[in-house]
Amino acid sequence: MIRRFLISIARRGQDEAGAASIEFVLLFPVFFTLFISAFEVAMMNVRAVMLERATDIVVRDIRLSSGNNIEYEDVVDDICAEALVIGECASVLKIEMIPVDQTAWATLDGDIDCVQRDEDIEPVISFQNGQENELMLMRVCAIMDPFFPTIGVGRSMPKDASGGYIVSTSSAFVNEPN
Repeated sequence: MIRRFLISIARRGQDEAGAASIEFVLLFPVFFTLFISAFEVAMMNVRAVMLERATDIVVRDIRLSSGNNIEYEDVVDDICAEALVIGECASVLKIEMIPVDQTAWATLDGDIDCVQRDEDIEPVISFQNGQENELMLMRVCAIMDPFFPTIGVGRSMPKDASGGYIVSTSSAFVNEPN
């Protein structure tokens, strides 16, 4: 009886039916995770490039405005109009803009100030209009959700308390004279 059992086990070990299924089951998760990770990285880069482009376009408009007072909400709306791939742009975007003291070279702090989506209180925003021929520094931060937050790169990327990752850009410019 033991011998018959061993012979049937040996025959089943030589049977090749279902071999492709085993390979598929072993390799599909690897390739699927690789594909999802590549898509996530590509979308993260597209969002970063579009935010950078929108910021550059808006900074050019601000620079050429010849010292006119610019409202924070107008700048947010202009950036959101140019950054096409950022969903709910006005609610995830935060802008800091300050004049740079060229004698002390005081700039924005190292920690970027982003929207805290999990809090209801809005902190004070560093947004100051500059004068003619004044060096200005602008920093834009957006919090965006990964498409696949539990798979591949989306799982391992650094996120804030609300589950989004930070995309930021900065730009320096000089206000043109009248």
